[in-house]
Amino acid sequence: MLPMHTIAVRAARAAGQIITRAYGELDRIEVTSKGANDYVTNVDKEAEAAITYQIRKAYPDHTIIGEETGENKGANKDYVWIIDPLDGTNNFVRGIPHFAVSVAMQFKGKTEVAVVYDPIRDELFSAVRGKFAKLNDFRIRVKSRNDLSDNIIATGFPFKAKQHTETYMKLFALTFTQCADLRRAGSAALDLAYLAAGRVDGFFEIGLKPWDIAAGDLIVREAGGTVTDFTGNHNYLTSGNIVAGNPKTTTALVKSFRPLLSEALKR
Repeated sequence: MLPMHTIAVRAARAAGQIITRAYGELDRIEVTSKGANDYVTNVDKEAEAAITYQIRKAYPDHTIIGEETGENKGANKDYVWIIDPLDGTNNFVRGIPHFAVSVAMQFKGKTEVAVVYDPIRDELFSAVRGKFAKLNDFRIRVKSRNDLSDNIIATGFPFKAKQHTETYMKLFALTFTQCADLRRAGSAALDLAYLAAGRVDGFFEIGLKPWDIAAGDLIVREAGGTVTDFTGNHNYLTSGNIVAGNPKTTTALVKSFRPLLSEALKR
C-alpha cells in the first residue's frame, strides 16, 4: 500500500496548492449553494479535479468517490478512493484558516491509506493500515488522559441536519459539564487529525458523510484511538454519526450519550 500512500500524498498536496493560491484571492472565489447551509466553490471543484487527475494517472481503473463529482466508477471495484477536496468550505470562503484536503483509499471495504492535509500550516497527517500514523515525518499517538474531566473534546454542530438539534444540544450540554472544555472549529477531517496528534482528546458529530471522516478514521485508529457510532458500534461511515477518542474517552462519551439518544441516533 505504500505506493498508494505516495499517490495520496501527491494528490493532497496538488489540491493544497490550488487552495492556497485561491486563499490569497478570496474576493475572486465563486460560491454556489448545493442545499441548505451547504456550499461549494470553484476551488472545491478544481481541487477535486487535481486529486482525481493524480489518482487516475497512477491507477486508471480504480473507483473514485468525491464530494463534488460523486462516484466515478472504474473497472477495478476492489479499490475505492474517497475524497473531500476542501473540508471546511465555510471557513475557507470567510478567510478562516482552518480547512483541509482529505484522501482515503479502501480495498475491499477496508480503509488502507489515509491523508489529511492542512495546506495553510503545511501539516500532513497520514496513515497506512498497520503502519502507524504520522504528522509529516513524525509518529503521532492519541493522548491517554484517564479522566473525562481533563479532556478537551472537539465537536461539530449538525448544521446540515437540524432535525437533530434538540438531541445534539443535550449531548453538548452534558459533555460540557463533564469535560475540561469543548471546541468547534469547522472541519471534521482536522478534528480527527488533531485527535490523532493529541491536540484534543475526543470528538463527536452527527450527520457526516464518508468523505468527511474516511481518512481521519484510519489516522485516529492507527494513532491508538477508537472510533464508533453513538451506540458503540461501527456503523459510522454509513450513519455519519461518530464518536472518537482514546479508548477511555470514547467509552465514557458513548456511555454518557446512551440515555439521551433519539430513536434516529440509535440506528
